[in-house]
This record gives sequence, structure tokens and C-alpha cells, in this order.
Amino acid sequence: MACSSCSTKDGQPKGCKNNGTCGTDSCNKLSVFDWLSNMSMPNGVEPFNYVEVRFKNGRKHFFKNTENLSLSMGDVVAVEASPGHDVGMVSLTGELVRVQMKKKKVKPDSEEVLKIYRKATQKDIDVWEEVRSREEAIKKRAREIAIRLNLSMKISDIEFQGDASKATFYYTADDRVDFRQLIKEFAREFNTRIEMRQIGLRQEAARLGGIGSCGRELCCSTWLTDFRSVSTSAARYQQLSLNPQKLAGQCGKLKCCLNYELDSYLEALKTFPRTDTKLFTKKGTAVCQKIDIFQGVLWYAYEGEWMNWHKLTAEQANKIIASNRKKEDVGSLEEFEVQLQIEEKPDFNNVVGQDSLTRFDKPKGQQKKNKSKKRKKRKGKPSKNA
Repeated sequence: MACSSCSTKDGQPKGCKNNGTCGTDSCNKLSVFDWLSNMSMPNGVEPFNYVEVRFKNGRKHFFKNTENLSLSMGDVVAVEASPGHDVGMVSLTGELVRVQMKKKKVKPDSEEVLKIYRKATQKDIDVWEEVRSREEAIKKRAREIAIRLNLSMKISDIEFQGDASKATFYYTADDRVDFRQLIKEFAREFNTRIEMRQIGLRQEAARLGGIGSCGRELCCSTWLTDFRSVSTSAARYQQLSLNPQKLAGQCGKLKCCLNYELDSYLEALKTFPRTDTKLFTKKGTAVCQKIDIFQGVLWYAYEGEWMNWHKLTAEQANKIIASNRKKEDVGSLEEFEVQLQIEEKPDFNNVVGQDSLTRFDKPKGQQKKNKSKKRKKRKGKPSKNA
């Protein structure tokens, strides 16, 4: 998710070298493009006095700018926390914050909306970077303690507060976990205030990130913020194989992308007859074997002749079903199958100079004969020295 100016060359960073604090905010997870940034406010209208602040791994909250600080995307600020203060990065300002608060149903006068203290000083940033560098080592040690106590839980991530006064341990577990003894050992081992927060498997994948089966970064860690329920019926409507290994994502749950095109499939399926509807003809009763939503065709087979499939369009199948309801005689499926036009193969021009893909499929017998003829001609010719 790095912007073009922060990309690397030969393993070394180049461009703005802001390491994730550039003004476009495109180096971060769940980044938002401020399309109102180049527009000025009308006369007499004060700018919206709330900002969105991003913390570790895409965690975002809204804060009130009570001090009327001049803030822009990428600024590091110290915000109110309980207890002490936290350090984050401004991810959004202006009127888009009002839109985001309305979308997430956060009222400006709510007690959840805390205030911004100041722009972070160098001391604040030094303490923040120091505790962030300790998180991996503490996570490894915390997992060792949880295993020693035989707790059925997985500590997936640790996030320190900006002033190092509190550490939040994110974990996943199938059942309830009694971690009273665990908190005591954590507090004695790490000498800080401990908060345990349970998250779901989808939230864990969103925090940690990863690469999906499509080869791209996970949607939940880049732009997807709401996790809607996904059922196996979404795969059935799209004619996908009900293989749990292929339908599951990095989190072990059904992929969120199964819902992306579901509405289009449901709209297309309205023109198709039900797959459990049988076609009655004089030749026999036909049962649906397969459908192709993209081509708009179905394949039917007579009962007892399951190996012979007949291709029909959705319109033809609906016509036969309508005739069956009217108790009109239908000859056979072959009569409708003949009406289908044979698709013409497109004549592609070789504009890039590529060879034929079937050039190695041709028999080599003719080539051997030509080579043998050339050898005989060479033997029959007198040599130049003679």
C-alpha cells in the first residue's frame, strides 16, 4: 500500500522518505483519499472541528480539536486516553470526517469522542517508538506464559499506548478464558498496566494483514471495514464448488468476496427456471444437470440416459415448462437443441508475431522426409575439390 513516491528501488526507500507519514496517507492501512482537500469552505462557514486519528494496524477513532490546532493528514498528535495519553497519526480532516462519523453512527457530542491535547513533541515520539520496538519481544514472551498456563487462546497482537502506561493484548479463543492468573504474571513480567481484548478471526486477519488466494492484499486490511455475514448459499448461487478449503480465506471463515457479485448472479438467475423443475416430452422426462449463467444455457439429460446431455437456452427451457403447464405435447429436446446457432470461432490476427500454439502438435514425418531428400541431393552433388 505504498504510494509511488515512497516506493523502493534496489531494496532502498526513495521519494519523500516519510515512512508512512506522507500527505496522501496512502502508505497506511485503510487509507482514505480526501477528495475535498482542494476545495475551500464558503464564507462564514467554520471548518468541522473533528479529526480522524489512526493508530496501529488501522485502528481509528474520532477526536475533537478543542485547541483549534492546524492539523493535516500525516501529523502525529497526542490525544486523550484512559489513563494518560496516546499517540496517533491524523488520517482525515475536514468535512469528510463528518461523513465518516455519520456513517459509523458516532455523535459529535458523545462521551466516546475524546479530545486532542497537542501535536506530538519529539519526546512523545521517542517514547512511542521505543515501546513500539518492544512489542514483538513481549508478544513472544506472552505466548510462552499462556502456553505454560495451559490456556486455550492465541495472542495475535500487542499494542502499547503512546505514553507506555498501558499495553493491550489482542487474543482469539473459541471459549471463555480465565486469564486472571495470566494478567498477574503479565503485570509482574512487563511492569505495565494490562488490558485483554478478545477479537474475532476476521478482525485478527484484518489487523495482521496478508495475501489472499487472488494474489492481492486482504480486503479487510486495506479498505473493507464492515464484516457482513457470508453463507454457503452465496457459493451455491454462483455455481461454485462447495469445497471449504477453496471457499475459506486467511481467517478460516468464508471469503468476504463471495458477496461482491452475489446481487448480479441473483438478478441473472431470475431468467432461469428452477433446477429441480423437470421437462416432460414424448421421448421422456429430462432433468437439469448443469447451468451456465454467463452463457445463459442449461444442460438436460433424459432419465435413464444420464450420459447424453442436451444444451438449451433459458428461454427454450421456460418455453417447454410453459407448454407442460398448458399440457401441450413437446416432441423432444433435440428439436430445440437444433435451433441453437453454432458459435463461430473468432478469427484472431497474429499482430504480435506469436507462433501457433499447436505448432508442436503436427506430425514430424513430413519434416523427416524433407531432411532425407536434402541429404541425398547433397551426396549426389560433386565436391568442389574434385
